[in-house]
Amino acid sequence: MTLSSAHIQLRPLEPEDLDLMYQVENNPELWDVSNTSVPYSRYVLKQYLEHQQCDLYADKQLRLVVEIREDGTKTAERGGRGQAIGMIDITDYAPRHARGEVGVVVLQAFRHQGYGKEALRLLCGYAFSHLRLHQLVAHVAADNASALQLFCSCGFKQTASLREWLYADGSYKDAIVLQCFAPVKLAPTCSARAK
Repeated sequence: MTLSSAHIQLRPLEPEDLDLMYQVENNPELWDVSNTSVPYSRYVLKQYLEHQQCDLYADKQLRLVVEIREDGTKTAERGGRGQAIGMIDITDYAPRHARGEVGVVVLQAFRHQGYGKEALRLLCGYAFSHLRLHQLVAHVAADNASALQLFCSCGFKQTASLREWLYADGSYKDAIVLQCFAPVKLAPTCSARAK
């Protein structure tokens, strides 16, 4: 299965993605929705890039780069790659329960252009058909209308509300739990009757 659409592709992290990771992981605006509370050094991120296997089963997480697909000279100059515009991941993978938590970050300059939606749809398709996950879950701040709309537009349904779940800007915020389940595939029916 390819992880690409007409406009974007998802690819594994490479050593060249250190600057992108540094920018994303050290953005205090994103700390409110993650469990991060301190900045990461380049050294720590470089060590992560060197030791991660980009394998959900081995790492218990899968982090992918979202990049715009480009044709022609620009892509050739980047070694066949497009422009990296964000990251999408599955974390907290629970093999016994076949589930994981989804996170998506698109850099500010590329938001509200449909890239996050395309990336999330690609990731869901891959998670359900190739990785055989049963469900994906997301925790979204109740006041983050853009993120709620993104997840709902990709088939996620609100299943719970967590009171005062996130601490940001000196106060606690509610979070919405959204779940998306793998499409149900019915077993073929047998038309012949046993005699």
